[in-house]
Amino acid sequence: MSDVIDSAVAALDEKLGGGFDGSVKFEIEGEGAIIVDGGGVRAGDEPADCTLKADAETFRAILEGELNPTTAFMSGRLSVDGDMGTAMRLGATLG
Repeated sequence: MSDVIDSAVAALDEKLGGGFDGSVKFEIEGEGAIIVDGGGVRAGDEPADCTLKADAETFRAILEGELNPTTAFMSGRLSVDGDMGTAMRLGATLG
């Protein structure tokens, strides 16, 4: 597992406090994938209700509060595939 994935798992776990109602997969280009669901946050690549894709710099900026997830989506830096409602709920949680 990459350092980027390890750091992102830790940051998401801290922000979400142990879980999320729904399932989301973060695909970080060139690094791997993270799953967020009712069981918590972990590295993984299983199917989810919603998949968010971006490069490592975009995910870092979102997790550190430097970039709003909606702004990232609207500017084309973050793509969403699947249930948009789930993505919006997670986005509101993250910032």
